[in-house]
Amino acid sequence: MLLLAPIHYTCAQQVEVRFQGGIQPGALADKMCSQLSALLTEVNKAYEEERTVNFRTLRLSEDVQTTISMLWENSPFCCIDDVVTQPCLRRMNGMYQMRNISLLLTSVGQDGETREDFQQGVATFDQHGNLYTFNLALEQNIYSNILQNSIDVIDQRYRELILDFTERFRTAYNEHNIGFMEQIFSEDALIVTGKVIKRETRDGVKLPDEIVYNVKSKHEYLTKLKQTFDCDKKNLIHVTFEELEVMRHPNVNDPDYARVYGVTLRQKYRSGTYSDDGYVFLLWDFSDESKPKIMVRTWQPHSFKGEKIDIYTVDTFKDKMAKK
Repeated sequence: MLLLAPIHYTCAQQVEVRFQGGIQPGALADKMCSQLSALLTEVNKAYEEERTVNFRTLRLSEDVQTTISMLWENSPFCCIDDVVTQPCLRRMNGMYQMRNISLLLTSVGQDGETREDFQQGVATFDQHGNLYTFNLALEQNIYSNILQNSIDVIDQRYRELILDFTERFRTAYNEHNIGFMEQIFSEDALIVTGKVIKRETRDGVKLPDEIVYNVKSKHEYLTKLKQTFDCDKKNLIHVTFEELEVMRHPNVNDPDYARVYGVTLRQKYRSGTYSDDGYVFLLWDFSDESKPKIMVRTWQPHSFKGEKIDIYTVDTFKDKMAKK
């Protein structure tokens, strides 16, 4: 048997960021590349020196500093490329974005073992070239497919918002950011949690497994989530989203529903104490585009007894949104 030695990655001492198309060379492009280069270089130095990130010379917003710091507290990371070359994407809201930034995240589990996880980062800049957000990214093929299915310009803008907040939602798990979860869920959100109960054999007979669902209030759900974050404080929470589908509300021509979208995604969740694989449905209300709310959140197993089950869609909850 051929035994392969583990590959040990080292972080680049200096990270250079370059745009490859999508924007004309000039002061704006140089500002964005310079700012991201400085951040990734400092992140890599902090990673190698096993210290916190020093923001004093980076001129980043409080929001970006908070995101980096919270992510760092739970899973320090570094950029594994010394040169990052990606296209500049222009958003419908006038912002700019660089995707597919290769990152290595690490954590030390309760057993003392160091765990590594490879992720892609995404940096978004405002119209003036200032770094606006830095999050863990969805896979590029998922991101591209969602935008390619846009019906019109307005639909594309909302799909971009959905993708932005989905990536922010995913990053919040790695940050253990309960504050973001508090902001994103509506006060009267309908939240359905679930789990598959593996039943034991009794008197030589294997009892059938069962799915148990529970309806929770926002307070109940977030209290339990905070306990999970606290329990897994020393473990990297690894969350990936796959098979993502975006659906407009069936009553899209009604002004009360025009900004309501459903998102179905396959969520794979893994931490030091728990793991599951299932479908999550989110009903988003973008009435306030700067502060969208999740009205419905459900979870169902990916399969049960070897078969896929019918999953919730926007049609299931089409009457959830009350008339204004």
